[in-house]
Amino acid sequence: MIKFIASPVFILGLDVFAYTDFNTFAKLKNNLRTSVSTVRDQEITQSGKLPIMALLALSVSGFIAIITETMPAGLLPQISEGLGVSQAYAGQFISTYALGSVLAAIPIISMTRNWDRKPLLLMAIAGFFLFNLATFLLHNYIILLAIRFLAGVSAGIIWGSLTGYTVRLVSVENVGKSLAIVGVGQPIALSLGVPLATWLGNIIGWNTVFFIASILSLLLIFWIVIFVPNVSIENKTKSVPFKTVFSNKSIQKILMATLFWILSHNLLYTYISPFLEASKLSDQLDIMLFLFGISSIVGIWLTGHFIDRHLKRVTLINLILFGIAGVLMLFGNTHSAFIYIGITLWGYSFGGAPTLLQKDLADVAKDHVDIAQSMFVTVFNIAVAGGGVFGGLLLAHLGVQFIVILFIILAISTLFLSFGRKPTKAK
Repeated sequence: MIKFIASPVFILGLDVFAYTDFNTFAKLKNNLRTSVSTVRDQEITQSGKLPIMALLALSVSGFIAIITETMPAGLLPQISEGLGVSQAYAGQFISTYALGSVLAAIPIISMTRNWDRKPLLLMAIAGFFLFNLATFLLHNYIILLAIRFLAGVSAGIIWGSLTGYTVRLVSVENVGKSLAIVGVGQPIALSLGVPLATWLGNIIGWNTVFFIASILSLLLIFWIVIFVPNVSIENKTKSVPFKTVFSNKSIQKILMATLFWILSHNLLYTYISPFLEASKLSDQLDIMLFLFGISSIVGIWLTGHFIDRHLKRVTLINLILFGIAGVLMLFGNTHSAFIYIGITLWGYSFGGAPTLLQKDLADVAKDHVDIAQSMFVTVFNIAVAGGGVFGGLLLAHLGVQFIVILFIILAISTLFLSFGRKPTKAK
């Protein structure tokens, strides 16, 4: 790092008196700065080694996006009491966040398709800093829903660009492994972040937890500035091939599988607190969330190990385990052990789900990965929002057991949909 900074400064110091045309001098300085940055970034991305610090920064970006989204799931009672609304209304903190991502992903990624990726990523993280800070400071339910919507827009940018950023940082043979590294932030957020937020919420208040998330976002900005290389879009396009990409039958099936799988998960995860309360395990919420997250980390670790060679096989195995988890939890009221085992299988099987779906999509979409990913983000967050809305309706009118039944039905549907697809090999 020192030699890259010192060398241009030294050269410019020697040459400054040779330039009487200050415009020319300014151009030289900018060109040298750009050249130094380009050389540094090429060394990082073309060395054959994984740019671990950069990938981990992207992983932490996903961590903050997930924890900002899902913290309300572990804080529903506190949010409900603090704002004077029902838990079903408090659950709309998640749905509104997802709605922001749904509406933002495709138009923003389309408009910024020719932007360098690093400034776009920094803009999204700055959004998390501001909107989590606003959630800490404000106490009006309607205004907070609007803030959550804007936070979801930042998440739409993150999820719409993260896969494309990762793919461009590494060689083809390392794409699956790199996506798994970047994706590990999600289960860590679920295993450590959400239970920790739930625990802290009981001690320091639910809104203070959002202040902590805001500070983490600020620290991440500095990390990205220092360690993440910029990625320029080499083949700039005048129009977005949206129809061309979406007309691909394989992409349509992947998006449909995404809708079913993520909806199934979020139906239950959003309302995990009332589910455990009905099973007389409400005092075990933080433990259950921790168990889920730890299992997710194991799942994504094994996914990263096998994804590049056995993508479809791992996907089908995970979906089968996902369905079994639902069946066990359906009968959890007969014995609490079924719920413990069910949540463990649920976490394990879902941990690698986003990575499996994104890798499959990247293999199919190829050069149109950013556009395809924006569609993925839109469908993903429609499913997240749907989980909050439909889960809330089922909870209010039929009972929490019907949430688990729909969980199982969607899991089976996803399995049949994925089983019928031919695997796609990356080129």
